[in-house]
Amino acid sequence: MSVLVFAETIKGKFKKATFEAVTYGRKLADALSTDCIALCLGDVTGAEDLGIYGASKILNVKDDALNHFDSQIYTSVIAQVAGQTSSDVIVLSHSANGKSLIGRLSVKMNAGSVSGVNALPNVDGSFSVSKGVFSGKAFATYEIITAQKVISLMGNSFGVQELGSAGTVETISADVPASRLTVTEVQVSEGTVPLPEAELVVSAGRGMKGPENWGIIEEMADILGATTACSRPVADSDWRPHHEHVGQTGIAIRPNLYIAIGISGAIQHLAGVNNSKVIVVINKDPEAPFFKAATYGIVGDLFDVVPRLNDALRKFKAEA
Repeated sequence: MSVLVFAETIKGKFKKATFEAVTYGRKLADALSTDCIALCLGDVTGAEDLGIYGASKILNVKDDALNHFDSQIYTSVIAQVAGQTSSDVIVLSHSANGKSLIGRLSVKMNAGSVSGVNALPNVDGSFSVSKGVFSGKAFATYEIITAQKVISLMGNSFGVQELGSAGTVETISADVPASRLTVTEVQVSEGTVPLPEAELVVSAGRGMKGPENWGIIEEMADILGATTACSRPVADSDWRPHHEHVGQTGIAIRPNLYIAIGISGAIQHLAGVNNSKVIVVINKDPEAPFFKAATYGIVGDLFDVVPRLNDALRKFKAEA
């Protein structure tokens, strides 16, 4: 019996969500008095660092077919390794890839699954785990009664901890099936922290009046070291790329700080950001629904408030 963590990579490199999943897997393994095994697929760099975040063993299946994500191939290989290592629990990141894998793995392994968990399971006599429901307005507890279990961890819900030291990577073999897909192009957003992993997010909506005014938003994000986001109408109008859309129909995020500028706060938007630890709202409409969810609010014209706030932030950082 062991806990197997799928260590997801992008272009062979690990992201924060992977380290968080490994830390979670280690804590779960400790509760079950077993080992935490990290599994890497394809060509990766820095896999030995997974030991720092809790992996007691690091495995790598190398095959050119694994250098591009294919949920069917990855499902087969992960299930094979789970069998080889006698892993009863598989932990995934609740990323786009993780969402694609969890259902397939559950069916292939005849395993119960819970996606988007936010805490360690209760393993005293049963295996029950909690997750947010009703767009984060409540929490539900699920008991998994199958022998094998698959769970995916919501980003920024558990944290990253250094629990050990760099480990040794062991290359293992698995039967890699032929893909039924042909990858013609892979487009990956680079240069910023992905929204699901971001701890600081600056977001804006239709109050910006047009894409030509986005400079003050990007300026604030640069000062804070934050990731930019937007509301759905902004993405639908092609003012900003769709990968920045947060909300019920976009990306759900859990940053430490979410700054909403010129966003009214429709319920669909709030559903994707209401798990933020601190929400700051800037809007000229004092009746904007977002103020009810805000930790702090500023009523004022964003074209006056944001430049002044950027100046103050820049001055504060210079004096720090």
